[in-house]
Amino acid sequence: MITLTIDNQKVQVPKGTTILEAAKKVGINIPTLCAMPEIHHTPGACRVCVVEIDRGRALVASCVYPVAEGMKVNTINERVRKAQKAIVEFLLSDHPRDCNLCQKSGRCELQKVAERIGVREIRVPCTDFTERSIDDSSPSLIRDSSKCINCLRCVTACSDIQGVHLLTPSDRGFESRVVPAMGKDLMDSACTFCGQCAVVCPTGAIIEKDEVDKVLKALEDPTKHVVVQEAPAIRGTLGEELGLPVGTLVTGKMIAALRKLGFDKVFDTNFTADLTIIEEGHELLHRAKTGGKLPMITSCSPGWIKFIEHFYPQLLPNLSTCKSPQQMFGALAKTYYASLAGIDPKSIFVVSIMPCTAKKFEASRPEMNSSGYQDVDVVLTTRELGRLIRLAGIDFANLEPEDFDAPMGQYTGAATIFGATGGVMEAALRTVYAVVAKKNLPSLDITPVRGLDGVKEASVVVGELGEVRVAVAHGLSNARKVLDKIVDGTANYHFIEIMCCPGGCVGGGGQPCPPSDEKRKLRAQALYTDDANVQKLRQSHENPAITDLYKNFLKEPLGEKSHHLLHTHYVNRGL
Repeated sequence: MITLTIDNQKVQVPKGTTILEAAKKVGINIPTLCAMPEIHHTPGACRVCVVEIDRGRALVASCVYPVAEGMKVNTINERVRKAQKAIVEFLLSDHPRDCNLCQKSGRCELQKVAERIGVREIRVPCTDFTERSIDDSSPSLIRDSSKCINCLRCVTACSDIQGVHLLTPSDRGFESRVVPAMGKDLMDSACTFCGQCAVVCPTGAIIEKDEVDKVLKALEDPTKHVVVQEAPAIRGTLGEELGLPVGTLVTGKMIAALRKLGFDKVFDTNFTADLTIIEEGHELLHRAKTGGKLPMITSCSPGWIKFIEHFYPQLLPNLSTCKSPQQMFGALAKTYYASLAGIDPKSIFVVSIMPCTAKKFEASRPEMNSSGYQDVDVVLTTRELGRLIRLAGIDFANLEPEDFDAPMGQYTGAATIFGATGGVMEAALRTVYAVVAKKNLPSLDITPVRGLDGVKEASVVVGELGEVRVAVAHGLSNARKVLDKIVDGTANYHFIEIMCCPGGCVGGGGQPCPPSDEKRKLRAQALYTDDANVQKLRQSHENPAITDLYKNFLKEPLGEKSHHLLHTHYVNRGL
């Protein structure tokens, strides 16, 4: 342990701790724009966190400078304050002046730091921003290089957390910027559209493509029958986006808000999450019994799907052919629901509320039109729905809870936990075990697949199938570890769940900013609470609305109609 003094307060921390981390131990929060929890190898890029060390000739970046025995640190004397102001002024001198028009206005970390350290003027010449480099080529993300402050958070997220290594620093001085590999637009690159770059970006340099106006236009169109679905994770994160404590479960309030916004029907992606388990579970059993391609890998996460299409196309046969719950819902909304309600499917407008920017890309894929139309018309992230609710002036915190509409609003607890890493695997094992063994698991809580460990493994003895070995990975750098084992022949698994984002959907690229593991844990706990304490039914095959769907429409799992509407194929995108 190292003992040092920070602003006249003594603190003891382990060797190797940075000054920034040590200061937090005594309640001192040094301003910074590049350092961030869970993003490792912080480069000390922004220099905003400079501090003075007693008898030190130069100021040092506290986010990378290690503590030493007897060190005396000052974080707020005149020398430090002047340096911090100068650094932020330089950043602002090379930054647009359209803060009120920026999507991140009010939540921009550069704004907050400038306010905190008292920047009231910019004493250096300002750059002319008439020539902006904006990349809006993708349906998911927009990059505005003029708002980049070169903190390199996005670079670290893309390389260390996601293992994609797409973003890289380019040029020097006022010409420096972060660009995709070889200067390509996002749509022409190997970007997975996961949005982890956007969720860690401190400014508006990388944002989701906002489609709130498209939804408002549809809601105002009398010829449109507008239905909405919400991903499992949204009920555990929307409250946070609207000012409630992290991890608040807001299912009923969310439904009430969506009705106030004018949606004709408020359904739930959980309905098709249960359906996914039935189709995917039967697909796994079919492969196991007929010598099909194993291990089978889940296909719910669109960022993960684009990743394997680019980087491991030789493993595409291992993917489940099931569409994601979002796309299953879209296909059924314009066929099954249209038939039940007697509505022309071309009049049905499907809106998805998702934790994920990659879902926007998924909805636009040309193969996602098995209903005869684009199955999902618009995807909004959690952040976009928050903006829509604020725009409408809805007092979210004081809404009375309401219930989902039938028939595509009924779900089980198994569907809710889809939103946390390991949730799809846990839900699948509950149903596969019950189908094969003709009884329920001794405990429906399969805890070995829960938590934030990068790769988790478990095994369950499933009746006549014997031992079923499974693996769960979240974050694409962890996915690489599992996929490399499959490639080299050392993977001894039957079934693998991979989620693109850290923590699964609760940590998605469309969720409230900024992220942290503590927030991901609280968000996931909200979903486990819904599963264990709110839902009377906890296994997907117990959902009576799914039983009716098969009886009256699909007929059987993996049947002809199921294959047409609920299954898909993938694209070898190579590198």
